[in-house]
Amino acid sequence: MTDSKYFTTTKKGEIFELKAELNSDKKEKKKEAVKKVIASMTVGKDVSALFPDVVNCMQTDNLELKKLVYLYLMNYAKSQPDMAIMAVNTFVKDCEDPNPLIRALAVRTMGCIRVDKITEYLCEPLRKCLKDEDPYVRKTAAVCVAKLHDINAQLVEDQGFLDTLKDLISDSNPMVVANAVAALSEIAESHPNSNLLDLNPQTINKLLTALNECTEWGQIFILDCLANYTPRDDRESQSICERVTPRLSHANSAVVLSAVKVLMKFMEMLPKDLDYYGTLLKKLAPPLVTLLSAEPELQYVALRNINLIVQRRPEILKHEMKVFFVKYNDPIYVKLEKLDIMIRLASQANIAQVLAELKEYATEVDVDFVRKAVRAIGRCAIKVEQSAERCVSTLLDLIQTKVNYVVQEAIVVIKDIFRKYPNKYESVIATLCENLDSLDEPEARAAMIWIVGEYAERIDNADELLESFLEGFHDESTQVQLQLLTAIVKLFLKKPTETQELVQQVLSLATQDSDNPDLRDRGYIYWRLLSTDPVAAKEVVLAEKPLISEETDLIEPTLLEELICHIGTLASVYHKPPSAFVEGSRGVQHKRLPGSAGSGESADSPDTGSAAGVSEAPPAVIPSQGDLLGDLLNLDLTPPTTSGPPPAPSSGMQMGAMDLLGGGLDSLMGDESEPPPVPQRTDTPQSPQLSHQSPSPPDYSPTELGGDLGGSPAMGAGFGAPPTAMPASFPPPVSGGLDDLFDLGGSVGMPMGAYSPPKSIWLPAMKAKGLEISGTFARRAGVIQMEMTLTNKAMSIMTDFAIQFNRNSFGLAPAGPLQVLTPVGPNQSIEVALPLSTVGPVMKMEPLTNLQVAVKNNIDVFYFSSQYPISMLFVEDGKMERQVFLATWKDIPNDNEAQFQIKDCHLNSDAASSKLQGSNVFTIAKRTVEGQDMLYQSMKLTNGIWVLAELRVQAGNPNYTVSLKCRAPEVSQCVFQSYEAMLKN
Repeated sequence: MTDSKYFTTTKKGEIFELKAELNSDKKEKKKEAVKKVIASMTVGKDVSALFPDVVNCMQTDNLELKKLVYLYLMNYAKSQPDMAIMAVNTFVKDCEDPNPLIRALAVRTMGCIRVDKITEYLCEPLRKCLKDEDPYVRKTAAVCVAKLHDINAQLVEDQGFLDTLKDLISDSNPMVVANAVAALSEIAESHPNSNLLDLNPQTINKLLTALNECTEWGQIFILDCLANYTPRDDRESQSICERVTPRLSHANSAVVLSAVKVLMKFMEMLPKDLDYYGTLLKKLAPPLVTLLSAEPELQYVALRNINLIVQRRPEILKHEMKVFFVKYNDPIYVKLEKLDIMIRLASQANIAQVLAELKEYATEVDVDFVRKAVRAIGRCAIKVEQSAERCVSTLLDLIQTKVNYVVQEAIVVIKDIFRKYPNKYESVIATLCENLDSLDEPEARAAMIWIVGEYAERIDNADELLESFLEGFHDESTQVQLQLLTAIVKLFLKKPTETQELVQQVLSLATQDSDNPDLRDRGYIYWRLLSTDPVAAKEVVLAEKPLISEETDLIEPTLLEELICHIGTLASVYHKPPSAFVEGSRGVQHKRLPGSAGSGESADSPDTGSAAGVSEAPPAVIPSQGDLLGDLLNLDLTPPTTSGPPPAPSSGMQMGAMDLLGGGLDSLMGDESEPPPVPQRTDTPQSPQLSHQSPSPPDYSPTELGGDLGGSPAMGAGFGAPPTAMPASFPPPVSGGLDDLFDLGGSVGMPMGAYSPPKSIWLPAMKAKGLEISGTFARRAGVIQMEMTLTNKAMSIMTDFAIQFNRNSFGLAPAGPLQVLTPVGPNQSIEVALPLSTVGPVMKMEPLTNLQVAVKNNIDVFYFSSQYPISMLFVEDGKMERQVFLATWKDIPNDNEAQFQIKDCHLNSDAASSKLQGSNVFTIAKRTVEGQDMLYQSMKLTNGIWVLAELRVQAGNPNYTVSLKCRAPEVSQCVFQSYEAMLKN
């Protein structure tokens, strides 16, 4: 008969009967009674009154009965702490029982009784069990230490249990090792700074040995522990990877994911040109594919993890596209996740296959899935340029189906395609306009309105179309209202004579009849712009839009690094760091991937000392460009009262004191001439902005920006961070080639003065109510100066000057107040030299050397932007040692090298070297090859970025070639422009 009979009784007075049975002399009757008690406890009845009677049953040799009593004890000890002390003697006795199962049972139960009063009595039995001869008892005792630490951490530390646990890592039994690692990891999690798991190569070796023999959950504990270790070099990293790889073929998916986590982390340290690196990439694909043949819930977890892996290393699964094709019986959550991964893996090689599949999905019955599939077609068009035409025709086919939600999604994605490929596919606008009446979703209506406004000059009846939306303006969502306002203002600027009435109507609706602050503010800004300066309005509203990038939903690089370190945990399913959803007293450690091979981050690198001279300044971390207009409007420009540093930007400004919108907004981006923009990368996320600023530059991953040379782990991407150490070992110089130049002295002439560009007008008087500012930048005796001429072309006196900079790429900020000590009368000019520091707030600008400035006087606040030559930032200690130069040149990837031509320059190599040295470009060595002089030069920027150069000068040839190598290649264009200016000056 089964145990179900114990759950069927509902008699009254049962407790008394059970009490009598528990005190029976017959062993069988006693066991039956305890089973009935446990059954009652399981269904929620209160049987705590039987506590003393059940505890009396502990004195037995019967293992089954003992287990039942211990189960009861664990449940009720907390509510009956005084009674629980009665059981202590039995625990102590059971911990010395000849049967290892009973010893282990006693120590396991001790760990589960969370009663402070009795924990101290349990220390002796636990100490004995930790050194027990039987491994089963030792492994149980190891877990008990972690439980005891949770109740009373101080007691565990005082009793020396943590040291005993550390010793168990060297145990001969793999299961004991696994449990010791699990216990130490658990304790270390709640005490992040305790350094309990002091991992070193010897310990790692022991863990790897135990890995092959312990149970699957033991393997997971050990693999998770290995993931927290940072190998000393790529050789050790490869060795660990080789020993972990066999776990990829394990039947348990948790073991597979833990192994993948370890390999993903250690791959960061392997050089990409290593044969083993390629082999490892191939080995990682099959286990991940196998996970997708499990049940849907496991598939989903696997897909969420694969999503992270593909963002970090798409090459692992680039040939496995077919396994992510959706099956008809997949649950919706699996379908959507597969779809996301398909887009991430889409490339020119497989795009035809992907598009055929997506077109099929767009005819499914599941509405959510169809919407996602249509969006996916648009994302493919944006990601793979060669497929754009095919994607557009696919979307047009879908629009012809006239299925309402398909049409609406297609219009939304076609808007994005127009943003990516302007003036290419506008022929489809007519088809889109036919479907105008069927649009009822805000996003689709907003997209259609944007298209009509953006291409109003090509649509004959654009005004009628927009007017039809205007009829129900107040019933529209905010998104549609904002888009409609902007579209009608665009239409007015393109066809002013025909649409004056329409624009007045929409401005009135937006400002007077609306209570939405966003809509009202935008309406007032447009109204002010149109009424004061239509030309500026045109520049703002019809400015060229930045192209959107293909991956707008990529996880931010530093977060991705952290999530890769948490593969196989809830963090990898939520795509959030543990700190976002783990509550309580436990400290959550932020993890990140180790530096890539050759980055010189190894703490044990023997050559660290030799390179110490290369880096002194802390790394400058440059966040992506934000809302610059908002930043400038928030500047605090009250005149300084002391001679100290200027006031920090305040969070808000007294708007009533000055009419910022009237005078300053249209002067924000003056019509100064700009140098060629820094080449833009198109493979990184970039947020679309409907504003008149320069496009916001994309975010870069740490390794792209030289963050692998050091940089704040918390911030992730260190833009051009200085090297903290040279790579661990470089081969000794061999004769011949580049190395020979270090054996040749090469004469370097006396330096001339530093180059300073001629003054140019930064702020014309017509844009600043009579104030004209012209200026230049200079570096004098190691101090950067902004040298300005302020001219008053108005009829009134100007006083109370103050200046503030917006955040910029190199942290330039005024080092003191703007010293204009006397009022500037009409038609007067005054020369001002403003010293600058480089410790201000940092934000990457486009172009890189763009500086946005706000100047205030007694009349108003004025804004302008200027560009400083990057040579102002070359510091005086920028001369590298020869061996360090050679090592660094070899270490910087060849992809980071940029070559430029400097034309019409008639200097010999010595004169060029001397002229450049005046601006802190130092010649390290010179050699002559076949009549061509080659100068090897170094310079260092104020934020620690090193730039290395090779300048080739051929006698009689006015064209020079300069090759620049740098960890942050985006500075190369600016450095070349400075080279050209310095040599031709």
